[in-house]
Amino acid sequence: MQQTRIIEIAVGFFIACGMAALFVLAMKVSNITSIGDNKGYTLTAHFDNIGGLKVRAPVTIGGVRIGRVTGVGYDEQRYQAVVTLQIDDKYRRLPEDSSASIFTAGLLGEQYVALEPGGSDTFLKNGDSVKLTQSALVMEQLIGRFLFQKASEGTTQ
Repeated sequence: MQQTRIIEIAVGFFIACGMAALFVLAMKVSNITSIGDNKGYTLTAHFDNIGGLKVRAPVTIGGVRIGRVTGVGYDEQRYQAVVTLQIDDKYRRLPEDSSASIFTAGLLGEQYVALEPGGSDTFLKNGDSVKLTQSALVMEQLIGRFLFQKASEGTTQ
């Protein structure tokens, strides 16, 4: 009777540890690492095409995460996508002529915003907009251009 009780407790402990590990894994995969951590400042950037960029996507400089995407919208005056970036407070010295590009990372094609610092002596402040942007590379458009080019080369020969 005592041996059965010890086995039941051990199995219960093992299952609880497994569920805790799955919870931690789910939090890591979903990029929910700092809930409610709104310290920092906000920037916006306008793009012609954001591809599959999503809220909570990382914002990086040189591969180092400096913030997150907090909003994706549409500007009806400029006919462009507007991306809102939350930059951590410790990265306050971003030159105002910095550029923003949308890149793809990993095997699953997650997209993120990469900032490239400029050379200006003045820095971006809360509410400023990144002026220089490069839209996401959309694979379908690239393939379409390639096929169109090959088709037009075939008709000229």
